[in-house]
Amino acid sequence: MSSTRDFIEKDYYAALGVAKEADAAAIKKAYRQLARELHPDKNPGNTQAETRFKEVSEAYDVLSDAKRRAEYDEARRLFGSGGFRPGTGAPGGFSGGFPGAAPGGQAFDLGDIFAGAGAPGSGGRAGGLGDIFGGLFNGGAAPGAGTRSRQQAASGPARGQDVETEATLAFDEAVLGVTVPLRMQSPGTCATCAGSGARPGTAPHTCPVCSGAGVTSRSQGAFAFSEPCKECRGTGSVVDDPCPECRGTGVTNQTRTITVRIPAGVKDGQRIRLAGKGAPGRRGGPAGDLFVVVHVSASELFGRSGGDLTLTVPVSFAEAALGTTLTVPTLDGSVSLKVPAGTTSGRTFRVRGRGVQGRSTAGDLLLTVEVAVPARLTPGAREAIEKLAAELPDDPRPEITEVLRKGASR
Repeated sequence: MSSTRDFIEKDYYAALGVAKEADAAAIKKAYRQLARELHPDKNPGNTQAETRFKEVSEAYDVLSDAKRRAEYDEARRLFGSGGFRPGTGAPGGFSGGFPGAAPGGQAFDLGDIFAGAGAPGSGGRAGGLGDIFGGLFNGGAAPGAGTRSRQQAASGPARGQDVETEATLAFDEAVLGVTVPLRMQSPGTCATCAGSGARPGTAPHTCPVCSGAGVTSRSQGAFAFSEPCKECRGTGSVVDDPCPECRGTGVTNQTRTITVRIPAGVKDGQRIRLAGKGAPGRRGGPAGDLFVVVHVSASELFGRSGGDLTLTVPVSFAEAALGTTLTVPTLDGSVSLKVPAGTTSGRTFRVRGRGVQGRSTAGDLLLTVEVAVPARLTPGAREAIEKLAAELPDDPRPEITEVLRKGASR
């Protein structure tokens, strides 16, 4: 989850290589291309590619969500140029300084500005600039919300990140549905410490500085500010002997294989959401979601038009002229096609219910008859066709013949 500091200090548009005015489709296209190039499976042991992959994923996580993108753009507009920056003092927009500030422009911590409600000395009322801008970044907490709720947010459960992967399906698998194993690399709960971050045999203990709240309060001039506890980094607990596997984070990058059911009728490029199959949550929070981008291979025989399947069926001249019954394949068996006598090339027949299987209805199978003309003729075949041509009285091009006749008579 990106913080307010991330919103101001990180350029997500540059991470994806798109302009600030880029639409959702351009952002999605840029992310997919970069994700394929930088995916850990394609760059084993490449820490630089892994870092870039995380940056790109974080950028897409924000910019693909219309609400979070708007918040990010607003934060960058307000503070990205001349606004509050860590250790730079008051912003240019507040050139007059603040009452009670230290001479020479006391440096402000960006986290202080957005977290200062209900600090000691505020009388239980919301205080500090965090209340002024709080509605902009956290949904507008009601005035009067005390420090305790913010402490719980800092040290309470956190939802895991969403994860995206890709799956390539055969044409029939996409139409009929299939269960596939997906191998992916993503953050997961450390198996050595079971996510506690402490070496096996030890356990974290409550932070003595913040008493487990995850935040501390301090006064600065006329203001009282709350900030994440530096001792426990906002977690509310301290690990004295970190786990050697995850180095105290409780999370490691893991390669896992999960079995996923792809529903019938998915299309090429479709994004399927699997709730709770993403990265695990922190501090007991729920897991994120897994998004599977489906790529469908082309079929040698069949085509697809929405919910219908299409198939071209070659027939001989004799079959089209005299009529016949053919057996044609479907994705899950075969059907009989009755071709009436005198069928013209290009005529389409509909077999209901043998197309793409949807949730409530099934599409149709569209069979288009195409008269096959032999490229070479034996002497006997040529003689037979010439006799047939002499026996056929009808002109197959009456409209064209009539136009030519009128032109010759002028």
